[in-house]
Amino acid sequence: MQDLKIAVLQFDQYWEAKHKNFSKIRSLLTDEEHYDLLLLPEMFHTGFTMNHLNMAEETDSSLGIDFLKELSKERNCAIYTSLIIKEKNKAYNRGVLISKNEITFYDKRKCFSLGGENEHFTAGSKEVVQKLNGWNLNLQICYDLRFPELIRNELNEDNRPKYDVLLYVANWPKKRIEHWKKLLQARAIENQCYVVACNRIGSDGNGIEYNGNSMFIHPNGTVLESKLKENKEGIGSANLSFIELDTLRKKLPFLQDR
Repeated sequence: MQDLKIAVLQFDQYWEAKHKNFSKIRSLLTDEEHYDLLLLPEMFHTGFTMNHLNMAEETDSSLGIDFLKELSKERNCAIYTSLIIKEKNKAYNRGVLISKNEITFYDKRKCFSLGGENEHFTAGSKEVVQKLNGWNLNLQICYDLRFPELIRNELNEDNRPKYDVLLYVANWPKKRIEHWKKLLQARAIENQCYVVACNRIGSDGNGIEYNGNSMFIHPNGTVLESKLKENKEGIGSANLSFIELDTLRKKLPFLQDR
């Protein structure tokens, strides 16, 4: 199987200003380097707001989804992020993976009660694993990271782990960034998978500070090199090697002992 090249765009999101975030994303994506998949932070065009009454969109009339479709076509790559979606009088922090003409949705399963997310949003109930270029991607959002039981990497009927990459998009605050780093590495090690995580920088409308630390993590737990810098806007990318992943799983067949 071919390698998978993933990029993340780490930036300071404008608060509840959708078109300004659209413009910023385009201004930062000046690098013509090709990648298979691009990650944007959680609630990419609003910031992590609880103002779903004014910020929510419907799936079939969504500024955010339309923008992502256009961007995916322009950049010739898949895109994963999240945004606020209203459905049947309920609001969801909904992950959106756009690949060519296919759209896959994932609703965040763990709402962040410390920030009141559980009072405004409905939690999802289903794990979502989607295929891209032969790789199986597990879609996750921010606070989901604290709950390893959500994403146990079991073997399927072909005796192969059900997913190869965990994707996290987040607004994870600076004051708990050490938790972010260590938990991401733990998820890679315990599930023998790559982990790619995109976080924002700057301050949001509630005065909460973020310092990025978007990461690419090898299945052995080591952090892969990228161009990303702490507290700096920019694009980082890494090549994920299926040969290295498969070799590690065969050499250390821990998942079979589950």
